[in-house]
Amino acid sequence: MSGIVFFATERLSTVVPFYTDEVSAEVWLEQEGCTVLRHGNFLFGFCDRDEADTCGTVTFYYDDRDAVDEMYDRLADRARGPPRENEEYDIYQFFADDPEGRTVEFQTFLHSIPAV
Repeated sequence: MSGIVFFATERLSTVVPFYTDEVSAEVWLEQEGCTVLRHGNFLFGFCDRDEADTCGTVTFYYDDRDAVDEMYDRLADRARGPPRENEEYDIYQFFADDPEGRTVEFQTFLHSIPAV
């Protein structure tokens, strides 16, 4: 079974290029007023609406610290701070803001995880 997380957006023409150009997501499906993106096994979409959904955190995880550092280098101007270890969850992470102010997290697990 698969799923898609959708967000309402007031700025479809700005938000989609952020995720495709800056985060390297791919357009998976275009529908009238909605774009569904894919990043690995993560499907998420944005639909043009009168009000934006900006609650929650959109998290992308990577295989190692180097990949997180690379994303930080790409998004340093949007980052809330440099990558750091989070001992509580045993991850290496940083947070940034997308063009509408959604929280976007980039992380790697510092412990073994099950295959997806």
